Amino acid sequence: MMPARDDLMQRLRKALDREDALALWRGAIGRESITGNEANFVAYLEQQMQALGLAGLTTADFLPGRPNIWAERKGAGGGKRLLFIGHTDTVHVDGWREHWAGTEREDPFAAPIVDGAIWGRGAGDLKAGISASLAALKLLDRAGVRLAGDVSFAFVGDEESGQPGTGVSAGIKHFVGAIEAGEVAKPDFAVYVEPTRLAVYPAQIGFFITDITITGKSAYFGVPELGKDALRAAHAAMTALWRHSDAVAARADHPLVGRGFLLVTGLAGGGYIAVPERCTLSLIRKLLPGESLDTAAAEIEKTVREAIADPEIRVEFAYPAGRDHPLGGTAAEIDRDAAEVRMLSARMESAMTGRGAIEGAPFWSETPFFVNRLGIPAVYCAPGDIRNCHTHDEHVDVEEYLAGIVGFAAFMVDYCGTVA
Repeated sequence: MMPARDDLMQRLRKALDREDALALWRGAIGRESITGNEANFVAYLEQQMQALGLAGLTTADFLPGRPNIWAERKGAGGGKRLLFIGHTDTVHVDGWREHWAGTEREDPFAAPIVDGAIWGRGAGDLKAGISASLAALKLLDRAGVRLAGDVSFAFVGDEESGQPGTGVSAGIKHFVGAIEAGEVAKPDFAVYVEPTRLAVYPAQIGFFITDITITGKSAYFGVPELGKDALRAAHAAMTALWRHSDAVAARADHPLVGRGFLLVTGLAGGGYIAVPERCTLSLIRKLLPGESLDTAAAEIEKTVREAIADPEIRVEFAYPAGRDHPLGGTAAEIDRDAAEVRMLSARMESAMTGRGAIEGAPFWSETPFFVNRLGIPAVYCAPGDIRNCHTHDEHVDVEEYLAGIVGFAAFMVDYCGTVA
């Protein structure tokens, strides 16, 4: 039997232990887990998941000394299986202490409450989401709600990029492999707890990064005709790439994630009183659901090669950010009108006025491993605002976090069902 919608929300709000929920989240932020040091946070999660009495608690290294962790709450039977998943690693804190020197925000892992928000590295990306998902199950226990279906949790490392040799989704590749091998039960639906301001994202962009090396021939500046100018060739390539970006943007306008494009993000080259022999440029390409990474990359290469007509100038392409695809990360999309999407949206709207909108993710994260590889519908939803993550201003409003707990708990009831 499932409680009526309004009755359930009132019951959950009444049962919520605000201080306990905040302590869970602040403790999570306090466990520094910059990419590569996931084990420090996983040890904390292991304690919290044990306290919840979860079954099948497992830690397993996806790389030496870098563990994933997963566990489940078995339901009474007859319901669907729901997965909450998120990444344990955060980006670096370079410059944080200097930026906030002499203030209560100076320590990026102290999790101070300032102006009604909790601040710190990982506060939104994404320890609010992880903490809210675990606190939601604890809330159901406090409210005396017993689920029919199973609720599982998996927290994986190596999602964030920026640290040398890291950020290739090694953690989720390991976990998805365990599902494919039958070592972990396959969920019916997954909520990835990236920060969305409690909106629901059933679609996300894809991307790839291309590093282009252009090699000409150096020559003394007084006789430039003896050289092959790599910078001039790079200028021609960038001009053509910007035209290509305009053409890509004109092709389609996705209702949730907008238009595709490319952005030239870096240019380096030159020499001292000489024709520059070598130049490198970097770009990132945004893809819409349904676009092929292979086709998009081939278009980039064709555009550059046609712009540099001189056959003596060499051009090389590299793709350093392979995720669920060797070249990058694929876009993903599920039906925005699916019952689960609407259900989660409605619960978040009930939990906090003005939230629960159905939108598109302006970022790439790891739901394509579920949607595209495993055929499991997945969305993003959690407290926090991606726009202040990866910055010195990372924070999440306390009331939004607490609303997320209530919304997640109510969605668990809706999706998994309950028993008397």
